[in-house]
Amino acid sequence: MAAYLDREQPGTEQVPAEDNPPAPPELLALAHAYGVDTSYDAGAGPVQVSPRTLSTVLAALGVDAGTPELAAAALERHRTEQARRLLPPAVVAWQGRRTALDLPADAEVRVELEDGGSWELTHEHSWWLPEDLPLGRHTLHVTAGQRAGRAALIVAPPRIPEPQQRSWGFLAQLYSVLSEQSWGMGDLADLAELAQWAGARLGAGFLQINPLHAGMPGTPSDPSPYRPSSRRFADPVHLRIEAIPEYTRHDEVRDLARRARLLREEVLEHDALIDRDSVRALKQQALELLHTVPRGVGREAAYRAFVRREGEWLERYAVWNALAEVHGAAWHSWPKGLRHPSNPQVAAEKAALTDRVEFHRWLAWLVDEQLRAAQRAATDAGMPIGLIHDLAVGVHPDGADAWALQDVLATGISTGAPPDAFNAHGQDWGLPPWRPDALAETGYAPFAELLGAAARHAGAIRIDHVMGLFRLWWVPVGARPTEGTYVRYDAEAMLAVLALEAHRAGTAVIGEDLGTVEPGVRERLAEHGVLGTSVLWFERDWHAGGTVLPPERWRAGCLATLTTHDLPSTAARLTGDHVALRHQLGLLARPLAEEQHAAATELADWQRELVRLGLLADGAPVTIEALYAYLRATPARLVGVWLPDTVSDPRPQNLPGTWDQYPNWRLPVADTTGTPRTLDRIAAAPGTATLAATLAPLGVPAGGHADRRTPPGDPV
Repeated sequence: MAAYLDREQPGTEQVPAEDNPPAPPELLALAHAYGVDTSYDAGAGPVQVSPRTLSTVLAALGVDAGTPELAAAALERHRTEQARRLLPPAVVAWQGRRTALDLPADAEVRVELEDGGSWELTHEHSWWLPEDLPLGRHTLHVTAGQRAGRAALIVAPPRIPEPQQRSWGFLAQLYSVLSEQSWGMGDLADLAELAQWAGARLGAGFLQINPLHAGMPGTPSDPSPYRPSSRRFADPVHLRIEAIPEYTRHDEVRDLARRARLLREEVLEHDALIDRDSVRALKQQALELLHTVPRGVGREAAYRAFVRREGEWLERYAVWNALAEVHGAAWHSWPKGLRHPSNPQVAAEKAALTDRVEFHRWLAWLVDEQLRAAQRAATDAGMPIGLIHDLAVGVHPDGADAWALQDVLATGISTGAPPDAFNAHGQDWGLPPWRPDALAETGYAPFAELLGAAARHAGAIRIDHVMGLFRLWWVPVGARPTEGTYVRYDAEAMLAVLALEAHRAGTAVIGEDLGTVEPGVRERLAEHGVLGTSVLWFERDWHAGGTVLPPERWRAGCLATLTTHDLPSTAARLTGDHVALRHQLGLLARPLAEEQHAAATELADWQRELVRLGLLADGAPVTIEALYAYLRATPARLVGVWLPDTVSDPRPQNLPGTWDQYPNWRLPVADTTGTPRTLDRIAAAPGTATLAATLAPLGVPAGGHADRRTPPGDPV
């Protein structure tokens, strides 16, 4: 057979063009059949995906296409299987709309409802699902002669609940917001305090925070909240130990709380970085002690109810954590019998580690309790939305979710982004993606359960890289990011699951849709009520030479901000310090003088626009307050204030392209001099009052209340 693929694992060197022949037609047809793109546009015209990449990606989908002959055989099998199927793996029905089914005339159709009920459907000349099917994830059964089939039936509301009124709120990295009670980093009690103050005192409508997902164990830990061990459960490092009811019944734990003061003082008084590992170690000691304190009957009942509700996912999460304590966090290197949760060796070791498994279940419950309390504090303070939780795009390949969900995640693949005008080398995020075929075969249950957990104690959820509902850039492990390709997902099903779970939780959804966005994606998201993300510096009219986009032309369905966790701070943009910092770290793509000129030109453009709108005096320098006044002038449904802007903190929280060259995810909120500021000092800062007054017309009366959502489908 004529092989076109080197069967060895792909290396890090890109294949030269002359050694990278075009893919044969069999491989191209097979790739299209499985939703794998065979070309992409990086901004300079179409780029053909190499046969090597196509074959590796198909292998991750369970298809052997290592030669043209194998590809042709796989394509024939796929076509035969598709012709034999009565139904696709998943069928979507939007409530209020009839849904056509392509079925034989003699078919018999039954819908098995998720609550155990059943609907028998009849037809005349064609098959239609009725428009009044109940919302839910049901099962569709079909028989036709000797053939039978079943499919997941997702019945969803056509629109996601949206905020009923315009409002503003803070964007904060929780770890960076310390109080006088924190154990060296911001915690869930600080979150509740921040929400109470912002809602009751300032009239803020929401508080968006970084992902609180469970991090990877081990030292040193990865501080990024966007590469977690689990997205389903939050990290116990965020717990306020003193808020655990059993705290008052253990003297030794109170001694640890006194030791925690030193961690806090190091950050606040000695300008130290946030030391998660030390905070985690000290809290772990406290939690080990508190776990020995008997729970009252009421708390015991609440705990057992939590365990029942979370079911198998909690069990696997707790087992993984117990196994990681013995064998290390990298489960790929565990003894072979422990590498899959369904193996009998896992059950045997779980029995031997009963106490540790129970400990990790209990930790998950404690965090869930404090998350619930924080959202209650936000809504009790009058916030119409409350907390906005951030859902990362993926998980660490060695973590708990990757172990528990390996049957629906792609092996040997990492998600990332293709080359673009801002990053010619592309990006590799080191996160295994969902397998679209395996996800569909499960009826999208893992995705639905993840969304339900994310929305449980939130008024809204933010979905990082929301374009991943449509397609993701898959990079074979060991290859360069430029050697990847897009893999398609069933966007209709993904959106339906999202709409259903948001409806059930009563939460709005914000999609982070910055960067390379395929035409039509933003429109599809908006059609279903997903709000976008608009950052001031990127809002330009690219059809008119890149001029500043006037406020009245901004989209209304968005969260409008001045910056994000991955972008320069507002204070740095106003001084040009963001260019100097990137130059210092060797991150500039152009000579320093060119970058400085571009930054100055950009600022001048915005100065002219602010003057034109009467938000700034002619000749006056651009101010943070004027920029937020500009956001207020747009129709954006939500306006987000970067919390460090209240004290003009010039430092970014994360600087993409760096690892140990910059203290990513470890900086406390600080003022212009770099002096850390506690939550109390942020609240008392003059800049806080000024920004709150600037945005006051968008808020609810201090201490007031407002309806949280419009009913799905209702006009706003």
